[in-house]
Amino acid sequence: MFSLLATFTVTSATHTDIACLKSIKDSMIDPYGSLNTTWDFSNNTEGFICRFMGVDCWHPDENRVLNIRLSALGLKGQFPPGIENCKSLTGLDLSRNELQGPIPADISKRLSYITNLDLSYNNFSGEIPSSIANLSFLNDLKLDNNKLTGPIPPEMGLLDRIKVFTVTSNRLSGPVPNFRRNNIPADSFANNTGLCGGPLDPCKGHSNEFYSSFRTGFAAGYTVFSVSVIVGFLSCCAPWVHVKKRNKKITIQTMVMLILRKNRKEADSLSASPSFENIHGGGKEISMFEKKVPRMSYTDLKDATNNFSENNIIGQGKIGMLYKAALPSGHLFAVKKLHSCRILEEQFVLELKTLGSLRHVNLLQLLGFSITSKHWLLVYKYMPNGNLYDWLHPMEGQAKIMEWTVRFKVAIGLARGLAWLHQECSSTIRVFHLNISSKCILLDQDFEPKLSNFGEAIIVNPTNTSPLNGEFWDTAFAKEDVYGFGVVLLELITGVDSSRMTGSSNSLLNEWISHLLTSSKMYDAIDKSLVGQGFDDEIFQLLKVACNCVDSIPDRRPTMHQVYKDIRAMRERRGQIDDAEILVQHHEIHPPSSKGKSVEIEMA
Repeated sequence: MFSLLATFTVTSATHTDIACLKSIKDSMIDPYGSLNTTWDFSNNTEGFICRFMGVDCWHPDENRVLNIRLSALGLKGQFPPGIENCKSLTGLDLSRNELQGPIPADISKRLSYITNLDLSYNNFSGEIPSSIANLSFLNDLKLDNNKLTGPIPPEMGLLDRIKVFTVTSNRLSGPVPNFRRNNIPADSFANNTGLCGGPLDPCKGHSNEFYSSFRTGFAAGYTVFSVSVIVGFLSCCAPWVHVKKRNKKITIQTMVMLILRKNRKEADSLSASPSFENIHGGGKEISMFEKKVPRMSYTDLKDATNNFSENNIIGQGKIGMLYKAALPSGHLFAVKKLHSCRILEEQFVLELKTLGSLRHVNLLQLLGFSITSKHWLLVYKYMPNGNLYDWLHPMEGQAKIMEWTVRFKVAIGLARGLAWLHQECSSTIRVFHLNISSKCILLDQDFEPKLSNFGEAIIVNPTNTSPLNGEFWDTAFAKEDVYGFGVVLLELITGVDSSRMTGSSNSLLNEWISHLLTSSKMYDAIDKSLVGQGFDDEIFQLLKVACNCVDSIPDRRPTMHQVYKDIRAMRERRGQIDDAEILVQHHEIHPPSSKGKSVEIEMA
């Protein structure tokens, strides 16, 4: 990354960047005049293009383009020619337009330093060019909801920095790439009936089965060999690992097996899971869920969403589409319709087990569910203010401003909910979310935050006597939630998209945090709309809490209970009492049985 920044430092691209933007404007049909009215090239002063709609520069007084964001402008045409003249471009967002034609075969030459590329919700067709694998800085690639065909180039698995990769709702086929550095979830490939392998169903046919078996066998053999060497060495040199305080410890072998268990692919075992078979057959598992959450009629939900009309779509998550639904009485609620992918059933069950069994003022209320042979639906209470991300990062033309008092309310509410999940939600289990972001924090009519999307949650029984004791989980899953909470706090305070904070590497985030806490220019990091409103001292206090939460060493991060106490104390110093605790309702949640044996932990 530093070499990349150094490259940009020596690049003088003023005239070429201007030519780049001119070529984009000239190549696009702009039915709403968005570019024609805001991209005025008659001004030749330094930095004038930095004031164009959708254009970010490396410096406001220098014509070097950093990001181009032209989402949802109704633009028509093809992939813009001349884009290669933006020599320092790291982000390109052309999503939700009406662009068509192929993705250029030489895209790696046109976007040499790109880190974020979003071409989703267009009409791009043809095959995904294999040259995308040469975009070595790529972190985030979104190609979903187009008309792309053919296979996904296997070379894309070599992208070391890729963290987000989505191709849902295309016409792709063949085996999915083996991403060697990051696990890309099954929902990233949903609604492509011809895709197989990896996190999806195994590929059919002799050649694919051989390839899959060889790859799996080689990976398993290599892993077993490596683990054996590590275990043998460490067992001699350091047979025990101490876990936090009081000298509690686990063996190296147990720790390694834990890691293998957490990371292994469990798709092959889904079809044999009692939960899924009983759900399809309407057996005991269904009866268990129906005692906590009502089962609803698919026909009624279909009518309430106007046959799942596109006009009723209010959001799209990793596992499905979210629709606004209305009863004849005018009562509103939200319906999540899962993508048609069998592996997502596990996430469906986890949502039922958590949101269906727990009640808290800061958890999204699950109202019901519906299951047919082809459709999996979850019904939630409608949140009129949408999600936190859209408030902190409104689209062009949206007048959304979130004042500090509201941001603080979101912070303390989220801390309260997570602390409750980690320690107080039940006498028998703890729940770790493991997917916290501003997109899964919904806001009700009073801007009270509601944590949602428990499809990747982990349910732990801390009372068991095995080496998997509660203190171990505190240093693993709980600390991961603390880190996610800290990133959301930074987003609330700085207004910076979390993907720009953590998209490159955690080490860069930590360096920025270290500099921030020792610098006299802390004001520079705060969202400009918050400065000078009378809350500066409180903002700085919460900023320090956030920095502690994202500490690079997990053991040094506080618990969510401590974080909540610290933030609540800040509110009390303002003369306000946090009375939301009285709204908490406790319900027991029990891990399901498995052939008569107790289940200690369930992993998404």
